[in-house]
Amino acid sequence: MEDKKQNEVKLEIQLDEDLAQGVYVNLAVVNHNESEFVVDFIFVQPQAPRAKVRSRVIMSPQHAKRFVTALQENIGRYEKSFGLISVNQHAEDSSAGQYH
Repeated sequence: MEDKKQNEVKLEIQLDEDLAQGVYVNLAVVNHNESEFVVDFIFVQPQAPRAKVRSRVIMSPQHAKRFVTALQENIGRYEKSFGLISVNQHAEDSSAGQYH
């Protein structure tokens, strides 16, 4: 146990000021191949014929699975504190395809 503590590396995560502001998105498109998952985070304005990718995240399949697990755990904690999150699927959205 003592050896494990000595071998632990502390990771200092830096966040640029512009990145710290974040961006709002309301659509995610996920694609994958054998070696990676690509997630495009998109902002769609109501009644607009075009949308813009605000961020693209590329990750390994292993990291994608860890990310989904972490997200599920956090959603569970959120719902315990604030109640269930409802996901409303509008009929007009079905023509857009399989987006999330």
